[in-house]
Amino acid sequence: MALAFCLVPLIHGQGITVSAINPPTVETVVLPKSVPDPIEPFNRAMWGFNQALMTGVIKPTSRVYRYIVLKPVRTSIGNFGRNLLYPGRVINNLLQGKWHGARDESYRFACNTTVGVAGLFDVGTKWNIPKSDADFGQTFGQWGWQPKCFIMLPVFGPSNERDTLGLAADTAANPLLYIAPYDFEASNPLTWLGPYSYFNYAVMYNDLADTVGEYVRFSEAETDPYSVIQYAWTVARENQVANFQVKGKPDEASLETLESVFFTYKDPEFPVHAKTRSVRIPATGEKLKFTFWLQPGSANIVYILPGLGGHRLSQPSLALAELVYKNGFSAVVISSPFNSEFMEHAATAALPAYLPVDGHDLHVVLTEIDHHLHQLYPDRLGNKALMGYSMGALNTLYLAATGPTNELPLIKFDRYVAINTPVRLLHGVAKLDEFYRAPLQWPVAERAGNLENTFLKVAALSRNTLTPQTSLPFDSVESQFLIGLTFRYTLRDIIYSSQRRNNQGVLQLSLHNLRREPAYQEILQYSYQDYFDKLVVPYYSTRGLIGPVAEAIGRAGELRTYETALRANPDIRVIVNQNDFLLADEDLTWLRTTFTTPEQLTVFEKGGHLGNLFNPAVQKSILAALTPMRPPKVKSEKAEK
Repeated sequence: MALAFCLVPLIHGQGITVSAINPPTVETVVLPKSVPDPIEPFNRAMWGFNQALMTGVIKPTSRVYRYIVLKPVRTSIGNFGRNLLYPGRVINNLLQGKWHGARDESYRFACNTTVGVAGLFDVGTKWNIPKSDADFGQTFGQWGWQPKCFIMLPVFGPSNERDTLGLAADTAANPLLYIAPYDFEASNPLTWLGPYSYFNYAVMYNDLADTVGEYVRFSEAETDPYSVIQYAWTVARENQVANFQVKGKPDEASLETLESVFFTYKDPEFPVHAKTRSVRIPATGEKLKFTFWLQPGSANIVYILPGLGGHRLSQPSLALAELVYKNGFSAVVISSPFNSEFMEHAATAALPAYLPVDGHDLHVVLTEIDHHLHQLYPDRLGNKALMGYSMGALNTLYLAATGPTNELPLIKFDRYVAINTPVRLLHGVAKLDEFYRAPLQWPVAERAGNLENTFLKVAALSRNTLTPQTSLPFDSVESQFLIGLTFRYTLRDIIYSSQRRNNQGVLQLSLHNLRREPAYQEILQYSYQDYFDKLVVPYYSTRGLIGPVAEAIGRAGELRTYETALRANPDIRVIVNQNDFLLADEDLTWLRTTFTTPEQLTVFEKGGHLGNLFNPAVQKSILAALTPMRPPKVKSEKAEK
């Protein structure tokens, strides 16, 4: 499940062809196509219905259900439901010619039904009998039916015309359907299926109870979760076996970067315990959400800034929040200035990229949140630290450099912690463009097949629970491409959000909220260099920047520009990795000459970009960067009384 929600954004392409749109930069990386989505407006409306159902009904009631029905009982209910569906699985294994699968499922059914007490206990897994899931949708696909239309079903979620018919056939193969006779004259259509419908939905609800929280978090954290699901489900349903052989030479830095999926919160209930509030931003008049966890008493507080395009509920943000909270700090998380939530509610500029504007907007947001929390919880907020990772680290160091010269009432921080910061913004995004083009190293004749196999490997890994001991089977081209593709979709969301707010007339296709795919296909042709050259520079050319605009934006995004102020601030702590692909050798040299004391700069030999945050030594370093901070002030006499 971890990889499903962490690497899924790596594979949600739309099958781009560059010739039809006259893109700004011609690139010949053509992603595997998803199932066509001709009824996208209907599907998005149905996705909204399902999202509302999960958020408004399933999630709140599941908390009560999990409290009443203990985990072992819920597991047994799920086991019983799966065991009962054995006939459908064995039939489809046979229809697909999977004789070993039919045999294994028969062994499992016999063991679970007898020793496992009617399937309540999964002894088949304990005895290492493999599972072989199969349904009629897969069978139809094996017989050659290629789906032509993506369909978002109510309650059941993503499907297509082939699998929708397969779902009906799977229902017909359920033995519970035939326990009681039909009553077609009944007023309630559900009774047409006898006890099957009630039991089926009961088992579905039972299974959702343990996963709905992650589903809701994912749907909130992604800018456009529908597009993620639409493509990821297509790849996951491909009835093909990935070739896990690593043909090329692995690249340590990018492969370690992918290991950032291992950094996640440990307590599954931690996100549930968060509180989410909003503050009104004076410059925009809009309300911006933030999420926080407060200690029961007075405690120092850590404000956390995500990486490029990151949401406050993204996995690394929550993992950092849990890390500091479990060690005695209160935690507050907001979305990145490059995330649509921040862009559309708190940004004074339509396009993020110019650090002085983005940084000031961020400083105003942090100030408003701090004032709001002090009003709600007087005497519970101690001294303040600002912690950012990746692009959030660059923002953190910018505020560390400019904070002393900002006049009140802007918030002052007692500690600044920057994790895996880039030194030059434009150099960093240029590397992301380079990584996206990595597949161009493959021969043209092999490129499409290699890309498809890369996605199949990701889909296969997403079905398993990954641990830091899991070896990720990617060579240098694959690992670099997966990183580049992730950030290319971040860029897509940035451009879509910015142009919906302030359309500069650069895009040829119009933007429609319920029909996004055509515009997405055009936007995905834009590299980060295109974003700066064709959107950011023209935008800021009308906003009073002195001198050549491109050079001004570039200088503003370099930490060297603020070197004097950074040297003078003793409350800065920087944690980086020596093999971070965002840092050139000259950047590491500059960091070492700017932050000269061991307590200010910690350099780990390995980890790539954010790839070693799960490492206890790195987490210890992060906490050490916070702990010398002054303890919280003593409560007032009035509060103590």
